[in-house]
Amino acid sequence: MLKGIAASPGIEIGKAHVVKHEQVVINTSPIKKEDIGKEIKKLEDALTTTKLQLEKIKEKAQKELGSEKAKIFDAQLMVLEDPVFINEIKSKIESELITADNAVSQVVNSYIAEFGSAKDEYLKERAADIKDIGERLIKNILGISVDAFSLEQEAIIIAKDLTPSDTAQMDKEKVKAFATDMGGRTSHTAIMARSLEIPAVVGLKDATQKIKTGDTVIIDGNEGAVYVNPDEETAKRYEKLKQDYLNKVKELKQLKDLPAETSDNAKRVEISANIGTPKDVKGALENGAEGVGLYRTEFLYMDRQSLPTEEEQFDAYRQVVEKMAPRPIIIRTLDIGGDKKLPYLNMPDELNPFLGWRAIRICLDRPDILKTQLKAILRASAYGKARIMYPMISGVDEVRRANKILDEAKAELYAEGKDFDEDIEVGIMVEIPSAAVTADILAKEVDFFSIGTNDLIQYTLAVDRMNEHISYLYEPFHPAVLRLIKNVIDSSHKEGKWTGMCGEMAGDPLAAPILLGMGLDEFSMSASSIPKVKKIIRLLTYDEAKEIAGKALSMSEPADIRAMVKEIVEKIG
Repeated sequence: MLKGIAASPGIEIGKAHVVKHEQVVINTSPIKKEDIGKEIKKLEDALTTTKLQLEKIKEKAQKELGSEKAKIFDAQLMVLEDPVFINEIKSKIESELITADNAVSQVVNSYIAEFGSAKDEYLKERAADIKDIGERLIKNILGISVDAFSLEQEAIIIAKDLTPSDTAQMDKEKVKAFATDMGGRTSHTAIMARSLEIPAVVGLKDATQKIKTGDTVIIDGNEGAVYVNPDEETAKRYEKLKQDYLNKVKELKQLKDLPAETSDNAKRVEISANIGTPKDVKGALENGAEGVGLYRTEFLYMDRQSLPTEEEQFDAYRQVVEKMAPRPIIIRTLDIGGDKKLPYLNMPDELNPFLGWRAIRICLDRPDILKTQLKAILRASAYGKARIMYPMISGVDEVRRANKILDEAKAELYAEGKDFDEDIEVGIMVEIPSAAVTADILAKEVDFFSIGTNDLIQYTLAVDRMNEHISYLYEPFHPAVLRLIKNVIDSSHKEGKWTGMCGEMAGDPLAAPILLGMGLDEFSMSASSIPKVKKIIRLLTYDEAKEIAGKALSMSEPADIRAMVKEIVEKIG
């Protein structure tokens, strides 16, 4: 039994698929003349394999993402069939007596240098295509797995860590659960698992060393445990626990159409869902979401070779706005950086990426990116109730600069004769302590706040939320965090504005009584968490919730606060 961090609830039993990213080491040793034919054969076999892989990926992209997004693979297939490109590699093998992988590496790097420095955007995009093709070709020559997430049947993914681009590649119909060596409750993997409503355990440290592909594993996302090749008794016990859990989930879903209102009808809050793609709307509605409190638009920008166009973005936003209408949708502008990188943006390697060039900072440096996105959001607002939210705001200046670009986007749409909601609400994510402390100033500039606790907690407590070694310090119930949240809510209410929360704390059943008592207006969370939080809200009176919040704010130890609310929740639940 391996112990980790419970990241996404549920129990799953199945076969493991261990993902290991093998390091690519180019063979720079010279070859003999008699080996030329062997190296050219390696190249030709790799070209055939790569072509078949890309055709398969293109077909999958066409089905899941549409023909427009699948077109990016046409450019890559053209490179593979380009006789100039292929002959240049063969010529290097023959004239310089080098290995096939070394020849591909050298030719690809020369193309990247040439195209990457071009001013023409089209040529820059071709550089990204050639880089991607080169990496795939080299891996195929060296016999390294290219499609680490290609699953023939249902499986449980075991990995060191999962990046956003890793999860974007997965066949989500076949992934039953996750388990990773790294990560905490608010890591990308954990958030993704909750969004997919599948069990996950993270921070296991050495799961990839102790589990082999094909092993039978039990993932207990409720307790943060993983069992490897369990005995018959353990397997039977977990089959029963799994069924009990599913029955409980079914029972909770009966609350789906009931309001999130206190038992004395004194306080009603809005319960919304956090989503990443239009596909997530189904789960949100099935769990009774009254809106979308966070649409993470960065997934539109990932797993591709260039920025999405205004039309592509408009289509994705419109789908969500229409499906959720008349419920409100908060669309967050591009939040990239930190653990999420875009290869085609030439993002720098930074010592502290979470404190670096990310989110609104990138968008204000690249107003063309922000304006394109804002125009797409504005156009989608004509089809329902859309709201705009800027992430990573640290002060008033950033809000004003972003709103200036928003005004330009509106003016351009007027000129183009395109419809949009002229009174669209604009808010910010409060995730930097400076924003939380100066919430009274910022409340005058915006229509609403949404507290992003994942970052607010790590910045307030100076704790890297991805680091399993210090995960015990990442504490939502720390008095400093609770006081900042209370200040944000009170400051918005003084200005007649409202405050929501879209961080993972909003979906924590133990936090619900405190947040409710503080006066939080909207809770947004992974769809699967909605029924549990709604149940707690409906079992409390508003006076009881205010009393719990007051008591929590007067306490000094996070563990005591947690124990206090745990006892209350267990008693009423």
